[in-house]
Formats: sequence, C-alpha cells, structure tokens
Amino acid sequence: MLKKVFASSVFGVEATTIIVEVNIDSGIGYHLVGLPDNAIKESNFRIAAALQNNGYKIPGKKIIINMSPADLRKEGSAYDLTLAIGLLVASNQIQAEKLKDYIIMGELSLDGELQPIKGALPIAVKAKEEGFKGFILPKQNAKEAAIVDGLEIYGIDNITQVIGFFDKNEALEATVIDTQMEFNKTLDFPEFDFSDVKGQESIKRCMEIAAAGGHNIILIGPPGSGKTMLAKRLPSILPPMTLQEALETTKIHSVVGRLKANSGLMAQRPFRSPHHTISNVALVGGGSYPQPGEISLSHNGVLFLDELPEFKREVLEVMRQPLEDREVTISRAKFTVTYPSSFMLVASMNPSPGGYFNDPSAPVASSSSEVQRYLSKISGPLLDRIDIHIEVTPVPFEKLSEKRNGEGSVEIRKRVIAAREIQTKRFSESQKVHYNAQMNVKFIRKYCILDDASMLLLKHAMERLNLSARAFDRILKVSRTIADLEGSQHIDGQHVSEAIQYRSMDREGWLG
Repeated sequence: MLKKVFASSVFGVEATTIIVEVNIDSGIGYHLVGLPDNAIKESNFRIAAALQNNGYKIPGKKIIINMSPADLRKEGSAYDLTLAIGLLVASNQIQAEKLKDYIIMGELSLDGELQPIKGALPIAVKAKEEGFKGFILPKQNAKEAAIVDGLEIYGIDNITQVIGFFDKNEALEATVIDTQMEFNKTLDFPEFDFSDVKGQESIKRCMEIAAAGGHNIILIGPPGSGKTMLAKRLPSILPPMTLQEALETTKIHSVVGRLKANSGLMAQRPFRSPHHTISNVALVGGGSYPQPGEISLSHNGVLFLDELPEFKREVLEVMRQPLEDREVTISRAKFTVTYPSSFMLVASMNPSPGGYFNDPSAPVASSSSEVQRYLSKISGPLLDRIDIHIEVTPVPFEKLSEKRNGEGSVEIRKRVIAAREIQTKRFSESQKVHYNAQMNVKFIRKYCILDDASMLLLKHAMERLNLSARAFDRILKVSRTIADLEGSQHIDGQHVSEAIQYRSMDREGWLG
C-alpha cells in the first residue's frame, strides 16, 4: 500500500515541502531514497525501537520510502516522526484520513519521546503558504511555530499522542500565543544599563549617534577604559524591533537551533560577541551544507568584535561585502544560498600592542614600528566601512568615585527612537532603506545637502586628512543622524564638524 506523509526541509532561511512516499509490498527489504543524509538513514533503528516500545512494529515486508523532490538533499533527524507515521499508515496498523492536512516532524527517542527540531518557524510559514491545516511537532518548538497565525500548532511529547490523534480522533491541545504581546516585551529594565557607566559622556554621545542612525563604530582605548562595558550596553538604547524584523531574526535563529526551548518570538535585538579565534566560515556562514554565520545571527542587532586586531586578517576582510550589501551570498557548485546580515558592527581595540596610547607616561611603551605593525592588521577598506571612530580615555578617579548615576538607557533610547521615527518617515517609500546608515549614494545626495560653509569645512577636512570617497559619504550620513537627533531638517556646520571628529583613525598622528 502506498501512503504519503508531508514534512519540510529548510534551505537557507526558507522551507521546502517534502513529500514522504511510503510503499509496502510483498518481499523483504528496507530502501530509503531521495538523497537522505546519514542521520536519516539511521532513523530506521530509532523508529523500530520507538514503535516496539509503544506496541507497534515495522512490518517485515519490502518497504520503499521516497523523499520527494528526490534531487534535494535532506538533512537531520527531524524526519523520524514523519517516517514512523508513514510506516504505520501504509501497513494498516493505524488509520489516518486527515494525514494530508498536516506537516509532521520530530526526532524520536527510543521510547517514543520527541526531541526538538531546527527551523520550526520557517517550516510553519511555508505550511501556511501552501494551505496546510496544521503542524505537528515536538512540544519544545510549539511556541516558536505558533508565531504564525492561521495554522493549528500541536506540540506533542510522545508518538502515541500523534497515533491517537489520527487513529482514534483523540483531541490535541493547540498551542496559541499572543504574537503582539510577545512582540511588545520592552527593554525598560535592561540587564546592562548606561547608568552604570561613570564618566565617558562623549563616548555615550557617540553610542547614541550610532544607535540613532544604525552606524558602525570602533572604540579605541587602553585596557580598562570601558570599551567592552559600553559596547554591551548599546543594545539597551536601540529602538525595539518592528514585527517584521522580529520575525526575520527569529527565523534565522530557528534555522540554526539557537532559540531557547519553549520560546516564541525574539523580542530583543541579538548581541553576538564571537571570540577572536573564529574562522571566516563561522563568521559569514557556509560549510558543506551552508548554515548562517555570526553576522547573520546578528541580523537586526549588534555584532561586537572585541580586540579587533587579534582577529585573523582574512576573517575581517570577508566582512567587507556584507557590511556594504547587508546580505551574505554563499555559492556552491549546485546551489546558492543568501542570508540577511543587516547588523551594527561595534569593534574595540587597543591603540598599540602594549595596550596604551603613545604616551611617555604609559605603563607599557611600544615602538613606532610595533604600533604600525599592530594597526596594519586592520585594512583601510574595512576602516572606511566603519562610520564612527572614537578614542576612549581612562576614567579619572573623581568620576569613578561619584555616587551620582549617569543618564540611563531608557532616557537615551527615547531620543534614539525619536530620531529613528524621523528616518522611517523619510525613507517610507523605500523597501531596503530604513535608517541613515543604509543610505546609498542616491539618498545621500537627496537628503544630505550641505550649505556652502559646511561644504567648505568638509573640503578642508577631506584634503587635510586625505579621506576617501567612502569616508566622505560616511561623514555625510553621520551628520544627517546628528541633525535628526536635534530635530533639524537641515545639516549645518556644527553637525558636519562633529561628524568629522568621529574619524579618529583617518587623522595622522592620532596616537598622539
């Protein structure tokens, strides 16, 4: 007897429906075809034990299972439940008239318990698009899939519940979550708050500008000056994600199985901080069967690279294209996968191998050649793509010993949100540009118009600092953000002047 069961395969961040055809005929043998990987090929042992421990069995006949489309490689153990139900229905051990209405997925333990799967959200999105009535999956993934409205989501613990649902019409409890309530979780009480930072008012101002315009930023300063402390608090002043951003971010984390068990929509922007020993594949994504890397996991959030010169140069260079295009395309001989990667890059570094500025009074001195060798690990083209460079100096004792707290993240975030609202209105007709850092040349020429005095100021800075055309555009973008924070429609000289200050590494002798 031939029966069909429906599952799904995640390719990139999108899902493809898989038809599992189970045919049982006279003879002996078990044949699984349709490009399954080793985890799927081993499933017959898990399925046999799970069925036997729950009063069922794999029939001793000739079994042919085809996973269609047969030319698309299938990966992982999430097809265990699909295959098991297909075998039971095809061998008449159970009846399942409504089988065609459901996507069924889950990894089986030997006792029939279900283990969580990856990619539940994109699978649920695809199931709804293709008109399926419901999605049956492990209970740990139910809230994640239930983000999709208009699809019945049944989270189960054991295969016997699925058998009872199809064979005996036993009711399953659908998982329902209030997506809007999940989405509206705010950051009014962030774990890391800017009120914890003593002094560093100028650096807080830079972080506010970076958050308001979505600009990349690099912090340069000696050990203990507060670079990491400031970077960790940047997400607390970023505006809340839109519903679309939250769905995109949740989908990427779902694909790699990074969502916490029993979690739904990601309400907070991601903050990723990989170690400097990371490989280029782990950073941008890839592998034999491509997976998103750290820059895609940072989508709509922050990627923090601490001690930037300690990263391998080839690892840093692979970020140049994603920083410009805000997506990563991974090409292989037979396919191409594109992952979104619209993130804020926050980097920190010491000014020299010894860790200190070129100051005779510094505890550790480095020679000019050592400093140049250290800085040469970061290429000019990469620095060009970082909008704001800022020097972080140590906090004096008087500031550290103050009992008065600084301005908190909630107050700063209000100003950031106000500036972002101006930008959202400005770019309302664009599908790809939502804030100033994303502006292309066309938008820069349209919205970053300078008067004669400001243009002359910028001309002198370009000639004196020998800035590139890309740095010119970066200064204009930052100037536009500073003006937005002040609620100004026009960019004036003080906005341009402040933006020029934030190109520290373009200045000759910036080490002092």
